[in-house]
Amino acid sequence: MRHPDRRSMLAALAAMTLGPGSTRSALASPAAAGEAVRWPQVGLLDGKRWGAAQAEGKAVVAVFWSTTCPFCRRHNAHVEKLRLAAAGQPLELITIARETDPLVVQRYLQRHGWGFPVTLDQGPMSAALSTRNMIPLTVTVDRQGRLKQVIPGEMFEEDMLDLLKLAA
Repeated sequence: MRHPDRRSMLAALAAMTLGPGSTRSALASPAAAGEAVRWPQVGLLDGKRWGAAQAEGKAVVAVFWSTTCPFCRRHNAHVEKLRLAAAGQPLELITIARETDPLVVQRYLQRHGWGFPVTLDQGPMSAALSTRNMIPLTVTVDRQGRLKQVIPGEMFEEDMLDLLKLAA
C-alpha cells in the first residue's frame, strides 16, 4: 500500500479547509527566476490599491524592509533615489514594510522625506515574490512580468540605480 506524500496530504487538507478549487492558490509558491509573477492586489499606505494593472508592461522593483533595520535605512535612501530617477520611465516601485502599524511607517517615511509607495500586505507579496525572511530584500521583475532576481541584503547606490536598466 502506497502512503501519500506530504504535499498530497497538505493539498487534501487545504481542499477540506478552504473548499474546492482552492488548493492551487493555497499551495502556490513564489515565482522562480524566469517565471511570471502572479501579482496580488494590495493596499498602499496612501489608500490606493496596487496590483497587476500597475505592473503591466513595466519593470517592477519590490523591496521588503523594516523601520527597525539600520541596513534598510541606508538601503531605502537608495530606493528613494531610484524612485526619483525612474520618473516617467516604465518602472514601477513598490515597497513592503514588515510592520503592522501604519502610523509607525508613515512617521518613519516623513522623518526621512521618502515618497516611495508602501504596503503592509507582506503576506500576499511574499507569496508572490519570495518567502525569504530577510531584510532588506530587493526583487526585480522584467517588463514581461517575469521574475528576474531576488537580491538579499543592502545594495550600494550605484547598484540600485543600475536597476533602471530593467525599464529599457
